[in-house]
Amino acid sequence: METTIATLTVRNLDEDVVRRLRIRAAEHGRSAEAEHRDILRTTLMADGEQSRRQQIAARLADFRRRTAGRGSPAAAELLAEARAARAGALARPDEGT
Repeated sequence: METTIATLTVRNLDEDVVRRLRIRAAEHGRSAEAEHRDILRTTLMADGEQSRRQQIAARLADFRRRTAGRGSPAAAELLAEARAARAGALARPDEGT
């Protein structure tokens, strides 16, 4: 599979933006061009991740609406029960010895 590499030219950048890009690139030990690529990649992937998180949140909200009132115990209650059971098991003398 062949990968096509595109070229992007950015014109009319404020000098302060260019200066900050160069400083950031130096801090990360790479060229300004490599830093620019990383900023674009990271930002655009984060947007996709945010969209994915929003979709997951919507699905969870829908699930909660559909299962509301079923009387399921809260996670805190289940955790408290599990801790109590473990504490009880630890407090009992070992019957096998």
